[in-house]
Amino acid sequence: MSSSQRLHVGILSSPGLGHIIPVIVLGNHLATHHNVSVTVFVITSGSSLAEKELLKSANKSKLIDIVEIPAVDISNLIDANTKMVTQLCVLVRESLPLVKSVIFAKKHILDALIVDLFCTEALPIAKEFGLPNYVYIPTNAWFTALTVYCQILDKEIEGQYVDQDEPLKIPGCKPVRPEDVVDPMLDRNDQQYSEYMRVLGLGFCLSDGILMNTWEDAEPGSLKALRENETLKAIVKSTIYPIGPLCRRDEQIIDGSDDRNFVLKWLDEQTSESVLYVSFGSGGTLSSKQLTEIAFGMELSQQKFIWIVRPPSEVGADKSFFTTGKEGDDAPKYLPEGFLTRTQDYGLVVEMWADQGRILSHPSVGGFLTHCGWNSNIESITNGVPMIAWPLYAEQRQNATILTEELGVAVRPKVLPTKKVVEREEIEKLVRTVMHYKEGKELRENVKKLKMGAEKALSVGGSSHNSMCEVLKDIEKRIHILLQEKHV
Repeated sequence: MSSSQRLHVGILSSPGLGHIIPVIVLGNHLATHHNVSVTVFVITSGSSLAEKELLKSANKSKLIDIVEIPAVDISNLIDANTKMVTQLCVLVRESLPLVKSVIFAKKHILDALIVDLFCTEALPIAKEFGLPNYVYIPTNAWFTALTVYCQILDKEIEGQYVDQDEPLKIPGCKPVRPEDVVDPMLDRNDQQYSEYMRVLGLGFCLSDGILMNTWEDAEPGSLKALRENETLKAIVKSTIYPIGPLCRRDEQIIDGSDDRNFVLKWLDEQTSESVLYVSFGSGGTLSSKQLTEIAFGMELSQQKFIWIVRPPSEVGADKSFFTTGKEGDDAPKYLPEGFLTRTQDYGLVVEMWADQGRILSHPSVGGFLTHCGWNSNIESITNGVPMIAWPLYAEQRQNATILTEELGVAVRPKVLPTKKVVEREEIEKLVRTVMHYKEGKELRENVKKLKMGAEKALSVGGSSHNSMCEVLKDIEKRIHILLQEKHV
């Protein structure tokens, strides 16, 4: 290709807001800051109202093209006990014929294909069409290191990982406590463990490069290990590109006509850093008992708050992953009797959904009680907001450990919330710690330093900006080699 031509990159996303949002953010970043033409291919779940609204809104931005791949019926391949990771992998796998068709229709304009972490089985399609190919991992390097090294742990460790007495050692990285392993590693006998090992653990290593939504200041140790440790390098031969922290901006994803602007108007009336934002993500749910304890904990703290609440689930913390929406009218039925009346002067309860990016960037917000999804973590960090870490599923326990023990920007309950109900008195103390006590000042100072480092990494000449430039140079180099081979 000539130097005057604009690169056109395709990005393939698996279903779910937690996967689609970072892919759209990556596409917008490439288009806005690197003058790349981007087509995002989205494998849809077909069951999420919020997913549909997100794609509709993103299409309006005109920054990138979005091609929706219709949901396929996998009801005959799963049942009520099928775990989330298995569902995702099966859904993506069954969609591959459609994926191949839509990429084939666009291959004449594509210069490269980036797939997200659950779409590595589409890498052979990119290779068949002669496209340079990359994996985008919208989370951190420590998770990546554990995932690729799991194939070694699988051979070395007998029995369940969660039953081990000692932390799991990863060469060059912080060891992982058995209780912090990712969900698929909780039960080695479940299908999602083998899916995780194959689609993610092995799949990450099959691409020309691995892009990660992290940055040098946040994870120097894990990034160095992936690049330099001989054991890990023997597994991961792909080049490592930390390109973050990328997170959504209002104008990129959210339609400004949203009818929930009353939240922002309420925040406008509050004083600086006086409000705690409470949200467990687009897929996170809590038990009835835990919801009750949080409600009473917030009430005891007398802290101003915005709480994005969704109906309880007794079956699993990720129960609403494929079904999250924006509608509902029965919040009072599952919150303690009288709670809304008693807290109406200092609290705001919003059911199901709110514009998190705008809330966290509002100057009135001074803390965030979060499920520790990496998207939410970096949104909080890049807005200088300290956190209460409340991990629920996926890699969120690892994320909570990074936030509390490595970065010093969060506090957390004494026992994992998925193991034991956290009681109201401890919740009250956690809230007061972040919002009022001396420890909260230190957390705030730490997160603001990290925010400055993040801004520097993404600025022209910064480590993440340069890393993204290296990805684009690698694409151009590979295209040049492929063209030469065609002419031989």
